[in-house]
Amino acid sequence: MTVSLPRRAGAEAIGAYALVTAGCGAIVVNSQTGALGHVGVALTFGLVIMVMITATGHLSGAHFNPAVTFAFALARHFPWRDLPAYIAAQLVGAIGGALTLRALFGDVAALGATVPSATATRSFGLEVLLTAVLMFVITSVATDTRAVGQLTAVAIGATIALNALWGGPVSGASMNPARSFGPALASGVWDDHWVYWLGPLIGASFGGLLYGGLRATAQGAEPASDAPVARRTQRRVGAREG
Repeated sequence: MTVSLPRRAGAEAIGAYALVTAGCGAIVVNSQTGALGHVGVALTFGLVIMVMITATGHLSGAHFNPAVTFAFALARHFPWRDLPAYIAAQLVGAIGGALTLRALFGDVAALGATVPSATATRSFGLEVLLTAVLMFVITSVATDTRAVGQLTAVAIGATIALNALWGGPVSGASMNPARSFGPALASGVWDDHWVYWLGPLIGASFGGLLYGGLRATAQGAEPASDAPVARRTQRRVGAREG
């Protein structure tokens, strides 16, 4: 059964809300208590994505990330006409999550806003790399019938946690413009914010196209589909972020 665009967008908003509330919430709580540590924060981002893919993947495809949605559209796995609704929903959800954290904790730890701890150039390069790896995995499990669909949520959540473990101390390991935009808007922290839009958009596009090229090379050219990923992957969902 086809899910209407408003309902798919609603699922995307809920997923992005959960991502920011739990993931950025872990940053806020850790800044006050020190109970989670860097590893705990990284695992929280991976776990919330894993949970929300399982909960909403059959509805919207579980992108939760403008860079992922853009890359799917670029690779013709998602219709361009639905792109604005998905991205708007993801941003609204992320803003709602950040405002919830502000209401609960106040303006603590910039509400988990991503700010480069190294140079902006290095952080930009890292965001490109991390998001490319993430999108490579997402494209594999969401669009290739040979991948093990039951492990989709685990594979994507684990990739986000892994990227956050080693990339987080440098760039924040956002990999997701919505995840960065919500806390930035709610806290007013915009330092080098362009890194968290341009880096993930370029990285996701490269990662998705790279896997598509490898698949075509392995089994011959395939006709691309314009069908929404939510329809193509009712049992094999795509997601995002850290």
